[in-house]
Amino acid sequence: MINAAVIGLGRWGKNIVDSVQGKSQRLHFIRGVSKEPDQVRDFAAAKGFELSTDFEEAVNDPRVQAVFLATPHSLHLSQIATVAAAGKPVWCEKPLALTRAEAAKAVAATDKAGVPFALGNNKRCFASMRELKRVVADGVIGEVMHIEGNFTNEHSTRVLGGWRDDPSESPGGGMTGAGLHVLDAFVNLAGPIAEVDARLYRQKPAPDPRDVGTALVQFASGATGTLATVRAAPAYWRIMVFGTNGWAEARDETVLSVAQVNKTPETKVYPQVDSLGVLLESFGETIETGKPFPVTTSDMLDVAGAFEAVIQSMASGKRVTVSRT
Repeated sequence: MINAAVIGLGRWGKNIVDSVQGKSQRLHFIRGVSKEPDQVRDFAAAKGFELSTDFEEAVNDPRVQAVFLATPHSLHLSQIATVAAAGKPVWCEKPLALTRAEAAKAVAATDKAGVPFALGNNKRCFASMRELKRVVADGVIGEVMHIEGNFTNEHSTRVLGGWRDDPSESPGGGMTGAGLHVLDAFVNLAGPIAEVDARLYRQKPAPDPRDVGTALVQFASGATGTLATVRAAPAYWRIMVFGTNGWAEARDETVLSVAQVNKTPETKVYPQVDSLGVLLESFGETIETGKPFPVTTSDMLDVAGAFEAVIQSMASGKRVTVSRT
C-alpha cells in the first residue's frame, strides 16, 4: 500500500480522497494539507488522515510515499519541483500550467528526479472514451479526418469564488475548467495540434458566469477539429471522430456509437466506472510496477501548448500556431 498526502482539500481534492480511501488496493491517504483546515477537519477525521497547513512538512514526512496536488496551477511548478526533489511520485491536477514552457519545466523536474508523474485527465477513463480510443487506434473508422468535441458543464457556474472566477487562474472562460478536457481528448485521439482559431463570447461575467468558448483546430496530421464549452447549459459530453471509413461518437460517460461505410450504425452502453478512481489506480500501478501512466508527458505538453494557443487566439481574434517549445 502506498501512503500518500493530498495537497488542497477543496471540491476536487475531496473527490480524489473519496475515490481512493478505503477502496484502492494500492493507495491510502495518511496526510492532508489545507489553507483552511477548520473547514475540512470533519472530512479529514472521517477519512482517517492527519491534517495540517504545512506543505513542505507533509512532503518531507518519511511516511509519505507519494504526493497528490489539487492546488491552483500557479502553484504547480514550484510544488512539483519540491516533491520531485524529495524523490517522491507526484500527481497533479489540471491545468498543469497555462503555457507549454511552464509545463515543460514541471515535466523536466520529474524527469531529472526520476520520479513517476501523473496528470489528472480523468475523462480519458470514461468507459465511452476508452472504447472510442480503441476504435480509433484499431483503425475501425479509417484515418482520422475530423473531430468534434463539446464539454458543457453548468456546474462551473455554481462554483463561487476560487480559481474559476479569477481570470489570471482561469483564462478563456470555461476553457480552463472544461475545455481542457476536450483538448486532451483531441490530442489523445488525433495527435498534436498545429494551429487554432478560437473565440470567447461572454454574456455575463463571474460570479455565476455565462460564456462560450469555441475553437477550430488543425492537427499536425492535417486533420481538423471543432470544440466548444458552454458555461450555462446542463452537463453534456460529446466527442465524435470522423474517419475515411466511418465515424464514432462518445456520448456522456457510457455510450458509444460506431458507423462504418455501408454498415448499419451500432450503439453500445458500457458499465459506468469511477473515471477518477480508475486513473488514480493506474498511477498507483505505475508507482508499484513501473507500467507507463496512461497520459504521456508528451501529451501533457501538447495539450498545454494547444491551450496556450487557444487563449492567445481568443485575445487576438486571429489564428495562432501552437508552440512546440
